[in-house]
Amino acid sequence: MGRLPVFEDVQAAADRIAVFVHRTPIMTSATLDRDLGASVFFKCENLQKIGAFKARGAVNAVLSLDEDTAARGVVTHSSGNHGQALAYAASIRKIPCAVVMPDTAPRIKVDAVRGYGADVVFCAQSEREATAEQVCAERGATIVHPFNDPVVIAGQGTAALELVAQVEGLDLLVAPIGGGGLLSGTTLVAEALLPSAPVVGAEPEMVDDAYRSLISGFLQPRVSRATTIADGLITGMGELAFEILRERKVEIVTVSEEQIVVAARFFAERMKLVVEPSGATSLAAIRAMGGRVAGLRVGVIVSGGNTDFSWLQR
Repeated sequence: MGRLPVFEDVQAAADRIAVFVHRTPIMTSATLDRDLGASVFFKCENLQKIGAFKARGAVNAVLSLDEDTAARGVVTHSSGNHGQALAYAASIRKIPCAVVMPDTAPRIKVDAVRGYGADVVFCAQSEREATAEQVCAERGATIVHPFNDPVVIAGQGTAALELVAQVEGLDLLVAPIGGGGLLSGTTLVAEALLPSAPVVGAEPEMVDDAYRSLISGFLQPRVSRATTIADGLITGMGELAFEILRERKVEIVTVSEEQIVVAARFFAERMKLVVEPSGATSLAAIRAMGGRVAGLRVGVIVSGGNTDFSWLQR
């Protein structure tokens, strides 16, 4: 396990990546605020480069490589968004990139990775890490882990850094959790700038390893053969994220598949935003919290918008 990132790393990442990522907008919904009795501010990372917050961490990681290391290229494993992000980041420095993807990855994400010029290597979901290690050894490249990397976490934290600057007086921050890079980066920002504001992670019930880990105090294995429409959150939580979230007593709220679909439909039908199910888990979580958010100013990170809309049939 690498060293734990700190808030100063997030600040440095913000300066490093500024010209290569969007300062995404904040959106609100009067209907939702009325229903919840709260003021909710959505940080729309679905409008980020490559359609997800992952651009932040990947660009920070690639720009942090020295020239000799970068020239040998980068490799990662990803269900889609981090793969697209790393492919985009590699294109900035014009270096080779390979992305190991599960053979169940949505076609829209596979096509997007290739569109940025990266090679795609397919494998079974359970073999992603081993396959990435093999590709890395064959190419002499550097692995950029999707979340268990302090430089990646620092980059992901810049979304919350912007959110706090854009909206004053937030009482609560909410973000999805899969591997934990976004939520742990958000937690570093909250600890430094909003010390009295709790941080909540949103996780599908079908892949509840983060919830179980933080309840038990021990890192739990990812759910075997997990199935959820929130495909970007299937991976298990990383060691770095676990340490950050455990130390700061971050709460995880789990949500059902139906709650995720309802949230994603709300974004599409009422806010006119394309949000993938993984990104909609944050809205599902604050709805599940009910009266606990009444009267609060809630900052919510919408993690991404890359979807094939297959969930609309549910």
